[in-house]
Amino acid sequence: MEILEVKNLCKIYGKGENEVRALDDVSFKVSKGEFVAIIGPSGSGKSTLLHILGGVDKPTSGKVWMDGSDIYSFNDEELAIFRRRQVGLIYQFYNLIPVLDVTENITLPVLMDGQKVNQARLKELLDILKLNGREKHLPNQLSGGQQQRVSIGRALMNAPAVVLADEPTGNLDSKNSQEIVDLLKLSNEKYNQTLIIITHDEKIALQADRAIVIEDGRIARDEVIRK
Repeated sequence: MEILEVKNLCKIYGKGENEVRALDDVSFKVSKGEFVAIIGPSGSGKSTLLHILGGVDKPTSGKVWMDGSDIYSFNDEELAIFRRRQVGLIYQFYNLIPVLDVTENITLPVLMDGQKVNQARLKELLDILKLNGREKHLPNQLSGGQQQRVSIGRALMNAPAVVLADEPTGNLDSKNSQEIVDLLKLSNEKYNQTLIIITHDEKIALQADRAIVIEDGRIARDEVIRK
């Protein structure tokens, strides 16, 4: 069953001589529960693609269907609700709120959505992410690896259909990088969440079910790594 379909996606910045095609006629499909790595050199369009998939940036043309819905047919309010409920976004730089503690950062999307916090899910995430005992710590009291664990918890708290991670290990050493990848793989397997990771790290890409290689805004290769 397909959870995501991208069709003829284009993103153009600037006009005339200054025109840059960040994405150029990109099409692919992703099945529910699949772990996909999107790789390519810097400036290839990987992050632009991720932001469009997550409803953060709008395409110049083309379509993105998530769970059967054309997400760019939504108005701004509907798109904001979609982002909060259907997509978990994880960034390289954590993007935690410095004045909020671990629990508050993780539960922020739920509270912003006006929903009641699922305490059982929160406890399970704190256990999985090994953040027990640090629930009241502020971000500046945590290591880089711990801060990235909090950002993962925040992305998973609403049980999104798709988790999108943009270079989630870019600021971490190799040990912490593998631990973060293992946690994302665990969420992919345990909750059957679709996982799409943007990475330049081939070691991470080789752990995915499938690798999509982006070059100059186009799909250069789309390879099954494991079935």
